[in-house]
Amino acid sequence: MVRIAVIPVGGEAVRLRPLTVETSKAMIRFLNRPLVELSILHLARQGIEEFYFGVRGYHNYRDIYDYFREGSWFAVKYGVNIKIRYMPRVETRGNAEAVSATLEYYDINEPVLVIQGDNIFNLDVKEMYSFHSSKKAFITIALKEETGDLSEFGVAAVDDNMRILKFVEKPKRREEAPSNLVNTGLYLLSEDFKSFFKGELGGKLYSEGRLDFGGDVIPAVIEAGLPVYGYHTKGYWFDVGTPERYLKAVQYLLRHLTAYELEAEEIAPSVFAQGKSEQSKALKEKIAEAIKNGQIKAEGRLLLGRHVQIGDNSYLRDSVIDNYVIIGDNSVIEDSVVMDRSYIGRGVVIRRSIIGRHVQIGDGAVIEDAVVADNVIVGDGAHLRRVKVWPHKTVERGVRLEGFSLI
Repeated sequence: MVRIAVIPVGGEAVRLRPLTVETSKAMIRFLNRPLVELSILHLARQGIEEFYFGVRGYHNYRDIYDYFREGSWFAVKYGVNIKIRYMPRVETRGNAEAVSATLEYYDINEPVLVIQGDNIFNLDVKEMYSFHSSKKAFITIALKEETGDLSEFGVAAVDDNMRILKFVEKPKRREEAPSNLVNTGLYLLSEDFKSFFKGELGGKLYSEGRLDFGGDVIPAVIEAGLPVYGYHTKGYWFDVGTPERYLKAVQYLLRHLTAYELEAEEIAPSVFAQGKSEQSKALKEKIAEAIKNGQIKAEGRLLLGRHVQIGDNSYLRDSVIDNYVIIGDNSVIEDSVVMDRSYIGRGVVIRRSIIGRHVQIGDGAVIEDAVVADNVIVGDGAHLRRVKVWPHKTVERGVRLEGFSLI
């Protein structure tokens, strides 16, 4: 059984800006927890015991280490047996080099699972490992069937035994794709991978600086004839590397996760609220009563964090509201995420948007199809449509912006 996972986290997550301007993509709030926390918990509950972050970049290292540290609090909170360690502070040129440096530093000589910090997934680790072992694979890649647009993925060509023959990267037309199985970035590596870059093929890639799994290592390994197989995973998988994909993943998981998986209690039909303290319980009872009496209108699926306050005559649908958020009277929030400690004034309308942490939105503001980063102030009556607002910005009262980035 595989018991070790490596999580390479590097780069600046440009596609997810402005949320990642000052925050590691792995630590973006997702269902009221850091994104990668859900992945670690999912794997820990299947027996993964050791997690190694291959971290590069100031924000990535600061955010991840300051939150997780060695993982002891995580083990206690969730009742799992894990340890968390970190790659030494060295400059790496790709996620494969980050994994290799981690394996060398900690002298890891067994199969490891590699996951991505900006993915959310459901993976049967035991089944994937059994498949990997049966094929005597050098690398096994979890492949996910994708029925929509394939132009953003690496699409696998496989034989009848699921051996991967090649990848077609980001096919522009459907007919260029050899299948509908896409690379998820979830890799199971054999114990031989530790010494890969010391061999002829790996050494050549290393000297050329070609050290990304998807773009460099995997194509070279396949071409060299080493056994690379595709494991067809049936569980969900989302790359949340853009705001649009982030919201798509949130909506899917809101509909499909149980109260236990959300760490919440169903306080009204399809309304799930978190928190176990006496104050949280009192607030949950108050919200449940307000929904029952029609003072708050709730439709679709909702996830409410701890210590959330919702004003009278507010309307919420298919949204996530994080810890300590205050929502004023007569406000509307639909198909959106409001991250922790934000203040939403009276009569505010938020639709299909992501509101970051510690944001203040003034009375009567309208925000649609927008992304507002952390520590932003939006003035009374401002209208933002298809707008991205960078951290620490102030949008003046009554301003109207459309199709614009405020950097």
